[in-house]
Amino acid sequence: MSDPAAGGEPVGENVAGESPETEPESVTDETTVYEDDVELERTIGLVGGLAIGIGTMIGAGIFVFPGLAATEAGPAAALSFAIGGVIALLVALPTSELATAMPRSGGGYYFVSRSMGTPYGAIVGLGLWLGLVFASAFYLVGLGHYIVAVLAEVGVSLSGLPVPPHVLLGLVFAVALTVLSVGGTENTAKLQNVIVVVLLAILTAFLTYGVLDAAGVFGRESVPGEFFSQGQLPVLTTAALVFTSYLGFAQVATVAGEIKNPSRNLPLAMVGSVIVVTIFYVVTIFVATSSFGAERLGEFGETAMVEVARDLLGFPGAVLILFAGLLATFSSANASILSASRSVYALSRDALLPRWASRINLRYGTPHIALGMAGGPIFVLVATDQVEILAEVASFLHLVLYALICVALLVLRRRDPSWYDPDFRIPGYPVIPILGALASAGLIVFMNRASIVIGVAIMAGSYLWFRYYAADIELRGDV
Repeated sequence: MSDPAAGGEPVGENVAGESPETEPESVTDETTVYEDDVELERTIGLVGGLAIGIGTMIGAGIFVFPGLAATEAGPAAALSFAIGGVIALLVALPTSELATAMPRSGGGYYFVSRSMGTPYGAIVGLGLWLGLVFASAFYLVGLGHYIVAVLAEVGVSLSGLPVPPHVLLGLVFAVALTVLSVGGTENTAKLQNVIVVVLLAILTAFLTYGVLDAAGVFGRESVPGEFFSQGQLPVLTTAALVFTSYLGFAQVATVAGEIKNPSRNLPLAMVGSVIVVTIFYVVTIFVATSSFGAERLGEFGETAMVEVARDLLGFPGAVLILFAGLLATFSSANASILSASRSVYALSRDALLPRWASRINLRYGTPHIALGMAGGPIFVLVATDQVEILAEVASFLHLVLYALICVALLVLRRRDPSWYDPDFRIPGYPVIPILGALASAGLIVFMNRASIVIGVAIMAGSYLWFRYYAADIELRGDV
């Protein structure tokens, strides 16, 4: 048996007791392999982990959601983001403990399958894959909007195309980012690091100026309107909508098998990214609603922050935020595609998807088939251009995963298997995982009905796939 804490992994067995590790697949050609004993190289450090978490989360919350959130909840949208941050933190802590015990690619799927059994693992794993696909599509649509806005600023119009320009651009980047990820995780991580550093520098300067402006330092004091202008219930429904902004911390866990020194870097990356991003979100909504008021802000749609910057700093401010928005939505999509492919890779290694999906390209060291299985569905969903549905379905599937991650920690602590030896143990056990599970499940209640129906259908389809394709697979972490 391999010890997860020592860099091995709990073994998956079928009901006949045959371990997949005893029958490795053979190399099919000179560039691809899908053997069980092949691991992805650990090339991502703490900065890279933080960059994946922050880079994924910083995009939607600041550059796509402010106008939509302000329409729903008014200035209290800041509280919606704070609620989302608290729930994410309640889940990030249990996830950190599990990840240090099982630092393998697959993240939440791996944790749930090894603690609660194969059926739960199949539902969560397939749901995580598709949840990341929905999230990636949402980010790419936002990226398309920002590219169109940039072109509009320089007088370039893309009207007359057979599809909306932002959709076409989202489709182009869906293909481009998938191909980029095939070229190597290390290259992708380096690009992510640069983007996040530049992005945080721009946002820190812009939001500092915005807060000082709202406080009247520059002679133009302004404050948001009535805090609960839309009532109190919309605060929770908006929290459910914008929770897509907080999916990044768990995406760090999906690439756990590629993170250096995971016992230290995983908890720091997950918890740190949640705290940093929550502060940015709350301040952003305050600055945005102080500048225009919630009602007018909502009229600007997905690029509302561009108009806020124009109001504060004129044309240079609009250009600066357009550039930052491009970086942020690009970064979110980039990290989500990477994480979605790792979910496919983990499912395939456990034989819950066809084994050929875990082939690794030896030239680049990346799971190129898994990347294709992530990029293909993303391409289709971008074409739907359903921003809110894409965001909420992604949130639904992740909230189910997060609730089960918290339950998985409770199960493992209670069973205390010999292989479970995390280097990080959460404070406040068992209160934190219980609150994390209840809060994650509770937020689903406030979602749009159509999003819930789609999410439930995906979960049902995942279970049917398990029954049809992998009913004889038993994944165990205590053998």
